[in-house]
Amino acid sequence: MDVGEALQQELSDVASEIAEAARVVTLRYFRNSALAVDNKETKGFDPVTIADREAEQAMRDVLAIKRPDDAIFGEEFGRTKGSSGLTWLLDPIDGTRAFISGAPSWGVLIGLDAGHGPVLGIIDQPFTGERFSGGFGKAIWERGGERRGISVRACEGLENSILMTTFPEVGTAKERAAFEAVSGQCRLTRYGLDCYAYALLAMGQVDLVIEAGLNAYDVQGPIGVVQGAGGIVTDWQGNPAHEGGQIIAAGDERAHAQALELLNVVG
Repeated sequence: MDVGEALQQELSDVASEIAEAARVVTLRYFRNSALAVDNKETKGFDPVTIADREAEQAMRDVLAIKRPDDAIFGEEFGRTKGSSGLTWLLDPIDGTRAFISGAPSWGVLIGLDAGHGPVLGIIDQPFTGERFSGGFGKAIWERGGERRGISVRACEGLENSILMTTFPEVGTAKERAAFEAVSGQCRLTRYGLDCYAYALLAMGQVDLVIEAGLNAYDVQGPIGVVQGAGGIVTDWQGNPAHEGGQIIAAGDERAHAQALELLNVVG
């Protein structure tokens, strides 16, 4: 589905309104020592809180009024059908582990899929007041009254690159070995940044983000921001990544190509 210029501003405004609704809810619960935490898994730990659920409901409430014909795919409440050809991907708190630990690396993710991946994405960090928006050929950073365009930086090779990932253990043992093959060639590797790593990539602060085991709602918002800033996001084979799975995001195609080669030698 093509999104014409007349519709682009409306969709951008709605995305911002959705982010604002989630910001109010998440800040109410962040760094609240009394916040109850449930576990989605019988083995392992996949936390969810009332903040996740209430934030997604607030986001859906905005869409019910402003874009009732659009489909929705959210982490907490699943899929809602639509008839417009547009689907909103919602992750109310990406990085719930960070959220319950009081670390401000979590974020609210919004992606807008027009049928073949996101045309618009938002990474919102309510506690720092930062919003990273990308789509329709541009990317913007905002905080309070500040607003400026952002773009990725050049990186000729892995030896000069900064790599980020959410966890030190990435997916399966084989996936971790592939990640470590890339990490071993990079200047610096940093862990545990959740979606904020993609925001830093879009700002030109880091060069690569590599992850595995993601869902579509985990990645479509970041893809919109990174691509709007001039970056590239694929799976580990170089294919489109908007459905999730193994993800590599890069600011420079040269670093991306070198990392892909290493990932596939091992993986």
